[in-house]
Amino acid sequence: MQRTYPHGVTSWVDLEQADVDAATAFYGAVLGWTFHDAAPPDAPSRYVVAQVDGLDAAGIGSGTPDGPGWQTYVSVDDLQPVLDAVAAAGGTVTAGPTVAGEGGTWAELADPTGAVLRLWQANRRLGAQVVNAPGAWNFSDLHADDPATGFYETVFGWEITDAWFATMIRVPGYGDHLAATTDPDIRERQASVSVPPGFADAIGWVAPAEEGEPPHWHVTFAVADRDATAALVTENGGEVLAVEESQWARTATVRDPQGAVFTVSQFTPPE
Repeated sequence: MQRTYPHGVTSWVDLEQADVDAATAFYGAVLGWTFHDAAPPDAPSRYVVAQVDGLDAAGIGSGTPDGPGWQTYVSVDDLQPVLDAVAAAGGTVTAGPTVAGEGGTWAELADPTGAVLRLWQANRRLGAQVVNAPGAWNFSDLHADDPATGFYETVFGWEITDAWFATMIRVPGYGDHLAATTDPDIRERQASVSVPPGFADAIGWVAPAEEGEPPHWHVTFAVADRDATAALVTENGGEVLAVEESQWARTATVRDPQGAVFTVSQFTPPE
């Protein structure tokens, strides 16, 4: 069964870089990805899909040398009403809608603080088919000192609430969707490690931005061993910017050789 994404759920991440071959070499070495070309040979730009164990995990496309880095997409049933809601709530539509072949249609928005997020109305390409496994996408989090939470609650119907140690973004009913489709044991598995209430509906988190950083959406990938992955980052021309330990994870924030920043996270729940 293919993993599906209800309206309002983050569904895909991708990256634009000037040198796609260099990007695939780096991420293949660091996260174990394999790749296949998704754009037709005569397309004006290149787009490859990264896979983990044969399942779609993320995308890498050709872009400018100072491209935007990792982008996060939210699944929507119908783009136009969402674009109308973005404008009414004080955001800006910054690109699109653009048809991406038979895969679907995307658009880009900036929230009232300037944080950029993309929208995806799926056709054949539903979204990431592997998540939370080593090498796969884990979460996308909003990093902002004064986040536009009301904007997102209005546009997507998200619930953004404090959850013990952090601020959680939830799509009500998402856990029920997962339990009924691709993850029937989600609640039992999560209960075994004492996650916060409502965690089955979680799609991301809100955190303060680093000093000097503008508001943005930040991507985290799951890894089996934080330290081993950080070593691979440096061995392959990247840079480790920070490491952190928490009750739930061992993380490293890193920069790839072309400048895109992301986090790798080893899940270490309390005993």
